Amino acid sequence: QAQVEESGGGLVQAGGSLRLSCAASGRTFSSYVMAWFRQAPGKEREFVAGISRSGARTYYADSVKGRFTISRDNAKNTVYLQMNSLKPEDTAIYYCAAAAGSDSVLRPAAGYGYWGQGTQVTVSS
Repeated sequence: QAQVEESGGGLVQAGGSLRLSCAASGRTFSSYVMAWFRQAPGKEREFVAGISRSGARTYYADSVKGRFTISRDNAKNTVYLQMNSLKPEDTAIYYCAAAAGSDSVLRPAAGYGYWGQGTQVTVSS
């Protein structure tokens, strides 16, 4: 049973940067595929970025490609989401998710069994 907890959200102006962190515990961290999702008011939760167990493979939504970077430090049991060139449309609650089992980085939220409580990111214009 994994426990996942995000931190690092906040308010930032358009064009600014934020870094989100997510710590996971309860099992060997390197056995989890990790991902970030977000959900804006009135919208469905959407995949933002995902990373394989070793960190060798990363995947991004088209809307954030080139602006966001996902990384992980297995020694610190932590995954990060560096967000640059933020836009007002990036405003959402950001969730960290973990998946055990396969090393495939899945985009559907249903592929992840462990979720954090979310952290709010607000980008002002």
